[in-house]
Amino acid sequence: MANIREIARLAGVSVSTVSRVLNNHPYVSSKKREAVLQTMKKLDYSPNINAVHLSRGRTNMVGVVLPTINHPYFSELLEGIAEEAMHHNIQLVIFQTGYHEAKEFEALEQLRGQLIDGVIFASRALSFDTLLSYKAAGPIVLCEDSDQNEFPSISIKHVDAFNLGLGYLISKGHEKISICLGRLEGTNSRKRKDAYEKKMQMIGRDVRSEWVIGQCLKIEDGKKVIDQYFKMEDRPTAFIVGNDQVAAGMMTAAKINGLDVPEDLAILSFDNHPISGILHITTIHIPTKQLGIAALQALIRRSAEKEFAKKITLPFKLIERGSV
Repeated sequence: MANIREIARLAGVSVSTVSRVLNNHPYVSSKKREAVLQTMKKLDYSPNINAVHLSRGRTNMVGVVLPTINHPYFSELLEGIAEEAMHHNIQLVIFQTGYHEAKEFEALEQLRGQLIDGVIFASRALSFDTLLSYKAAGPIVLCEDSDQNEFPSISIKHVDAFNLGLGYLISKGHEKISICLGRLEGTNSRKRKDAYEKKMQMIGRDVRSEWVIGQCLKIEDGKKVIDQYFKMEDRPTAFIVGNDQVAAGMMTAAKINGLDVPEDLAILSFDNHPISGILHITTIHIPTKQLGIAALQALIRRSAEKEFAKKITLPFKLIERGSV
């Protein structure tokens, strides 16, 4: 098989010129570039892509860690990342983890092994201390409302957004409020839960453990929430729900069980995905696709500026509909 020395000899250029052409270096004359490309074609030469990556010091590939792609929030976030990646000729390597730490470690190990140029965590199960141990491996970006200064983080201000939703429910006369969240141990969920507890204390309401419901991620989880609602001795008059999918499941199950929304039960959710518009659910709009775009931009900047670790927050807004 031909090598770059043979290509250089037949093309009448230096080995370094051939290397520059292979790496798409801008400072090569069009005449020499054409000579090299024509010689490669005659010799049927295919460059060793790993060698090219090593010579560049980068792979043009970025890992995206997310629990599932079969959820509108994560698929929309991924859409934003992919759209921005396309503008920069970056390929994505998807690590669908189901919140299994071993799969998240796989992404970090590929970063350490220089098989990818950076990692974006859409959500994570790994501890922050674990991430810190990989800080020197390469750029890491977190899509969460983080207070740390080690990695760039992209999010809305979840405490402010949750307070907006709680304040809205209270302004409509609700004080017996239940919350439905995803992973209660997640960074964003912890902030939402803290905001809820403080708001309940402010209005003189005790926080009832059965009113804090976790593992609410999908439409079918909404049915489980309504089932749980009917088993409560002291029932809330309103729910603030972590995402539109669960709220949609609750709306459907409520109707089946003879509950009127919002007369019997108010529901306010987050995301503003299309299903919330179809079912007329009051929700808080999160610019999920823009979060993905900003995450990829932050990773590129972190690659260029080793000390860049900015917390980036995007705006949110209440969308009033008919479920409150």
